[in-house]
Amino acid sequence: MQAGTRCFLLRVFVQHRKPSSGLLAALPAPRPCSQAPDCLKCFLGALKMEVTGMSLKRGSLVVEDNDSEAPVEETKKQKVSSDCYLTKSQDGLESDCRSSSENIPGPLEAISVEKGKKNSDAHLEEEEEEDGLSEDGEEEEEEPESFADMMKHGLTELDVGITKFVSSHQGFSGILKERYSDFIVHEIGKDGQISHLDDLSVPVDEEDPSENVFTVLTAEEKQQLEELQLFKNKEASVAIEVIEDTKEKRTIIHQAIKSLFPGLETKTEDREGRKYIVAYHAAGKKALANPRKHSWPKSRGSYCHFVLYKENKDTMDAINVLSKYLRVKPNIFSYMGTKDKRAITVQEIAVLKISAQRLAHLNKCLMNFKLGNFSYQKNPLKLGELQGNHFTVVLRNITGTDNQVQQAMNSLKEIGFINYYGMQRFGTTAVPTYQVGRAILQNSWTEVMDLILKPRPGAEKGYLVKCREEWAKTKDPAAALRKLPVKRCVEGQLLRGLSKYGMKNIVSAFGIIPRNNRLMYIHSYQSYVWNNMVSKRIEDYGLKPVPGDLVLKGATATYIEEEDVNNYSIHDVVMPLPGFDVIYPKHKISEAYREMLTADNLDIDNMRHKIRDYSLSGAYRKIIIRPQNVSWEVVAYDDPKIPLFNTDVDNLEGKPPPVFASEGKYRALKMDFSLPPSTYATMAIREVLKMDTSIKNQTQLNTTWLR
Repeated sequence: MQAGTRCFLLRVFVQHRKPSSGLLAALPAPRPCSQAPDCLKCFLGALKMEVTGMSLKRGSLVVEDNDSEAPVEETKKQKVSSDCYLTKSQDGLESDCRSSSENIPGPLEAISVEKGKKNSDAHLEEEEEEDGLSEDGEEEEEEPESFADMMKHGLTELDVGITKFVSSHQGFSGILKERYSDFIVHEIGKDGQISHLDDLSVPVDEEDPSENVFTVLTAEEKQQLEELQLFKNKEASVAIEVIEDTKEKRTIIHQAIKSLFPGLETKTEDREGRKYIVAYHAAGKKALANPRKHSWPKSRGSYCHFVLYKENKDTMDAINVLSKYLRVKPNIFSYMGTKDKRAITVQEIAVLKISAQRLAHLNKCLMNFKLGNFSYQKNPLKLGELQGNHFTVVLRNITGTDNQVQQAMNSLKEIGFINYYGMQRFGTTAVPTYQVGRAILQNSWTEVMDLILKPRPGAEKGYLVKCREEWAKTKDPAAALRKLPVKRCVEGQLLRGLSKYGMKNIVSAFGIIPRNNRLMYIHSYQSYVWNNMVSKRIEDYGLKPVPGDLVLKGATATYIEEEDVNNYSIHDVVMPLPGFDVIYPKHKISEAYREMLTADNLDIDNMRHKIRDYSLSGAYRKIIIRPQNVSWEVVAYDDPKIPLFNTDVDNLEGKPPPVFASEGKYRALKMDFSLPPSTYATMAIREVLKMDTSIKNQTQLNTTWLR
């Protein structure tokens, strides 16, 4: 078996549990496989790989987010067509990484390695990095750990309170995301419609420049203009001679510069009888002496809305890519929610004063992206405006009988699943994100610093290992920072803060990390408490409402009284995330909340923090979610590489739907369902398969290595 070929699949076999037990049964010991060592050697030998969002560094495994709310890193450079220009400084993506403690597992995923295939995975910003191997090649000389050893320090579902199932059917095994195209997410907009990419046409607008603006400038001229726009010399200018001096040609050059380089202004000058278009920086003195504003038609809405189709990129990665190619700041984009990375996702995006024509041109430049369904609107999009997401999921190589599948899917449709926060919320390393959140709430800032920066066993990137080792040895933030090729990950930002503010002002140093990423730690702790309390609520009271439970009337939580119990179902019951603006159930689960927070040295009656950002108001979350628009189909297939359904792009290109074998070598379960915002599709799939979705337990279950 050659390195770089598809040498194995990690296949999860689910231990069937007695329905009455409710709790996860003990996991069996791993079953050895004669092919495993060779396959693992092949796996470690491939430096560029598709591995369900995983990166192998120093013999360790980093698994990236599938349902993340924060940015992750991109190592693959975008392919640029001959008519799309990008300077050397931009041909890689200045995309986002997160701390290894925040790298999120992709539950139920298979592991595959394909020959010559680069990792095509594209919300903290960071500089472009290489493969994570040191220049001296130390990593290659180290004895690699076994796959199970890599993950033995990670979390299990039990660690984060995920212990119950609501259905009584027998579980079975299957492979989720053997290919990222097996997981498709379509956003459900605020109007309740599922977003689809089905129209690539550009709205007709007489104000738009001609297509020539993208080709009229030479590569050298674009390079000079790029350097000018990047503030390398605010007072400099770039003069472009108009060879064929016509008003039309001058107009096209003006439009090209303003369209491709929004930070620049232009004017026409005569020099020794020749016409030149002179570009200068809008922030320079010359610009202030003769200001000109870019025109945007008054009749047109300020925002261009479009549908973004992307493969194997999370939302912030995609925004970073688009902003670099458009040469604008990412903050002019808006959206209603973030989407999975290892998936094909379709969602609506809005951008301020960028024409549909300019956006549509990116379809010629970028791989794994398609933009369409353009319209001009007055308003941007806002986080939380979406009504949910529609999922199309394939579970390949299932072992369940048709009857088992029928029972599992009927239960999902009729009863639903426990609305747990999935493993993505808590990280994969020996330092879970909820521990950092707890330390923040305790105002234990030295512990916050130590938890983020200290050395840790298990899955870890090579450069982070060296950074942590330097920190442990010297406690010198500048020295540790020098070990990081990627400066804008959580560790890098905290170290920069410590260099700036000193070790005695950790609060300010921590504040350098973007607010959303800081709050992610606290929300992780809230999620940890909620998962544990919901498991206890179901264990103590089962799947029926009881007096003292909470339900929502509008946005207000009220108690279920004895006489009203029959007016509600378990689908109406909510549980609070801890905070200063929530009430707790009126039965013994209320005391369980208090005991858990007290054990963590937190006061449930005072969830306000000295720092306002870290004060928790709390919220309510339904304990059981019943998916909508549920449908499924069991299909047979022989080739594990073939797609099992068409994407929006396939349909645009007129590709026929896949034809299935009547008696194939493999069987797959195709599922369709819709979920409200902030719910985890992996938790729905967990309920169908009856399995622990953590990476740690997947490596400890019986496995089969397949060629």
